Amino acid sequence: MTDPFRSRYIRRMRILSLNAWGGMLHGPLLDWLPTVDADVICLQEISRAPSARGQWLTYRDGAVELQQRAHLFEEIAAALPGHDGIFAPAARGLLMDGDTPRWQHFGLASFIRKELAVTAQALDFVHGGYSPDGFGDHPRPRNAHCMRLCDHAGGSPVTLTHLHGLRDPAGKHDTAARAVQCDRLIELIGRVRRPGDRLIVCGDLNLLPDSRTFAHLQEHLGLADLVTGGGFDDTRTSHYTKPGRFADYMLVSSNVGVKRFEVVAEPEVSDHRPLLLDLG
Repeated sequence: MTDPFRSRYIRRMRILSLNAWGGMLHGPLLDWLPTVDADVICLQEISRAPSARGQWLTYRDGAVELQQRAHLFEEIAAALPGHDGIFAPAARGLLMDGDTPRWQHFGLASFIRKELAVTAQALDFVHGGYSPDGFGDHPRPRNAHCMRLCDHAGGSPVTLTHLHGLRDPAGKHDTAARAVQCDRLIELIGRVRRPGDRLIVCGDLNLLPDSRTFAHLQEHLGLADLVTGGGFDDTRTSHYTKPGRFADYMLVSSNVGVKRFEVVAEPEVSDHRPLLLDLG
């Protein structure tokens, strides 16, 4: 099947970022991901519970109750046989498998097309540290995965980082913890990026569009956001009913040739919209 998004252009690197919502819409998600033809897929809110017997686990946090796909990482890996997958847990907590508690890992996943060369990478925490014995109080630990990729189709290497920004029950406003998170992110990128590399930072950042984080990333890394800069005003789907429609961002350095950028409205595969970038 011809991909109209890709077919008009010489093939260059395609990057997808999405908060997968723990696989709440796993059927549409697993059907859609292979059709995107993305070279690098950056996913947040990925669940993995090796001891689970059933397909779903129940997560409870106060009045919040959600169903989580028990083997989401493995299901996505099976749907993407042409990609290598990396799972990066931020925390481990107990969910219910029927009447039986099961340990679930929760964090990031990166899927990289096997033809691409990952020449350097770093994985570390930008808020807190790994929590092995329970998810803990909010704001919970957050990690980030940074990769240096060889773009065989041309152009300088790409340093790509994705993260799930810390969640604060009080909201997405600027806090001291978010300022520290930004500093740690910049330090992590500095371990991997080389002079001249194109730089991309993406993910569910859990920030308001006017956050000081964006000014800091612009000052220190020369990054500009494609979501707000492109006039998009909604990165959430109909499954998200709360006010405040910004959560996900894709930031690029000035030497990134953006062939096309899209905040995907259809199909709905999460309560977040996917962000899709074609490099020029």
